Order: sequence, then C-alpha cells, then structure tokens
Amino acid sequence: MNVVDGLTTIRERLVAQDANPKTLTYVDVFIKRAQTPGVSNAASASLTQLVKMLLRTPGSQDNTVIYNDLARLEESLTSAASDYMARKAAEDAKPVPKTKKYYKELKEKDAKE
Repeated sequence: MNVVDGLTTIRERLVAQDANPKTLTYVDVFIKRAQTPGVSNAASASLTQLVKMLLRTPGSQDNTVIYNDLARLEESLTSAASDYMARKAAEDAKPVPKTKKYYKELKEKDAKE
C-alpha cells in the first residue's frame, strides 16, 4: 500500500470517527510530507502499521487529544482485522462436500475387495 493512500484513508476514517480538528491537521502534515518527490513511492504494510507509527511520533506523544484519536482508530482497525481473521478461519473450518468422483472411486475400491 502506498503511504500517501494509507494516510489519506486514515484521515477519512478519523473524520468518520469525529476526530478532533487538531488530529486531522496533524495527519495532514504527514500526508504533505509523504507527497514529496523522494518519499511518494514509499510503501507500508498496513493501515495499522501506519497508525502505530503515528502514535510513536513526538507530536502525538505530547498531545493527548491526538494520541487518543489515533489510539481509538488503532483499536477499531485491530478489532476489524481480528473479526476478519475469525470469519476466515470459520469459513476454512467448514467441511467441504465430497465430490461424485470421490464416491465413484470409493465404490470401485469396495468392488475390488
């Protein structure tokens, strides 16, 4: 994922969560920094990773309003990811119905015995 796209998505989610305007301007600073020519091609693994990086910055460490908004976003991203993994695990655990080929081979095997 491109860092600029990830930060933009983070900003949109913060807006959806009614985050403080200070937090939005703080994220805007990082979006502007990420749009510089040398950095614009940078990649990030996930939104959660970007939010954790923002949480570790001195600006968010010094301002509890910004920190709390970002921590709330991190919690929602983490819970969404764990819900997705639980649903995926439940789908993978569903029994797969046997094919006609399986029953045909079973019948042939029983006939040979």
